[in-house]
Amino acid sequence: MSQPLSKAAADAAPDAPFVLEETDASGVRTLTLNRPRSRNALSLGMMDALADTLDRAGSDPAVRIVVVAAEGPAFCAGHDLKELTAARQEADRGRAFFERTMTTCAALMTKVVRLPKPVIARVHALATAAGCQLVASCDLAIAADHAGFCTPGVNIGLFCSTPMVALTRNVPRKQAMEMLLTGRVVHAEEALGLGLVNKVVAGEALVDETAALAHQIAAKSALTVKIGKEAFYRQAEMDLDGAYRYAAEVMVENMLARDAEEGIGAFIEKRSPTWEDR
Repeated sequence: MSQPLSKAAADAAPDAPFVLEETDASGVRTLTLNRPRSRNALSLGMMDALADTLDRAGSDPAVRIVVVAAEGPAFCAGHDLKELTAARQEADRGRAFFERTMTTCAALMTKVVRLPKPVIARVHALATAAGCQLVASCDLAIAADHAGFCTPGVNIGLFCSTPMVALTRNVPRKQAMEMLLTGRVVHAEEALGLGLVNKVVAGEALVDETAALAHQIAAKSALTVKIGKEAFYRQAEMDLDGAYRYAAEVMVENMLARDAEEGIGAFIEKRSPTWEDR
C-alpha cells in the first residue's frame, strides 16, 4: 500500500525544493523529501539539500528535534541510478562522479548521527538501499505497517556496501548479512523485531504517532539530549572500560550543567522543571 501523492507534490515543478521544511510550535522540524516522481532518490542535489536543511536545523535554537519524512509512493529509493549511469559517459567511466556521490552520502549519514538534536525517520513506504541506510542512520524510526526495507544492490551487481555500515550498527549480524545477500524486502513488523525501527503503526496513524514521540522528546532539556546523543554513539565504539571512563566524565560535566541542577531540584520539590538549555 503506497501513500498517494499530495496535490502539491504531484504538481511540483522540477525546480521545486528537494526538501520541504516545517517547524511546529514545540520545536519539531519536519524535513520532507520532495522528489516523489523519482521515489526520492538520493541524487547529489537531494543529498546536498538534505545536508543543508540538517545544518540549519542543527544550528537553530528554536529546533529541538528533527523528523525526516517523504512525499509519494516511496520513502527513498536509494541512489539515483540514472544519474550514476549517465556519469559512465565521462572519460574516467564515471569514477570521479561515483567517488563524489559515495563521499557525499557518507558525509550525509554521518551528519545525521552527529547532529546535536535527535532525528526520527517517519517511514510511510519502501526504503531501499541508501534509503534504508538513511533510516538506519536516524536515531529513531517509526514505520507504517505497510512500509518495507531492503538492500537490493546485490540483485543488480552492486553490493550495498555503504548501506551495510549503518545496517550492521542496527541489526544483528546474521540478519543484516541475509538482507545484504538476498536483497529481499523486510516488512515493517519484521524490521521491528530486528531493531531497525522502534515502532510500527497503522498508516493513517503514522503522522500523529511520530509527532507524539517527537513532542515527548522535545519537552526535555535540549542540552541534556545533546549530551546524551553524542555520548551514546561515542561509547558504543569503545571497549567496556573505556566506555565507563568516558561515560563517567560525561556524567560529571552533565551534573554541573544548570539544567541538571534544575531538573534534580524540581524532582525533589515535586514540581515541573523549567529548562534553560544550559
